[in-house]
Amino acid sequence: MSNDDKLIDFAAERDKRIHDLNDKRLNEMRDVFEQVLPLSKAKKKPKNKPKKR
Repeated sequence: MSNDDKLIDFAAERDKRIHDLNDKRLNEMRDVFEQVLPLSKAKKKPKNKPKKR
């Protein structure tokens, strides 16, 4: 059988495809969360409470 090098492992190819689809979905969810809850790049200083007298 000289065509052994051209055999395709369908299970492995399916796993790759499913992995790619899951990564795509995960990236889409990350984008949505960044729009809803943006992570600030620069930290804001907390406002100090007025001192009690």
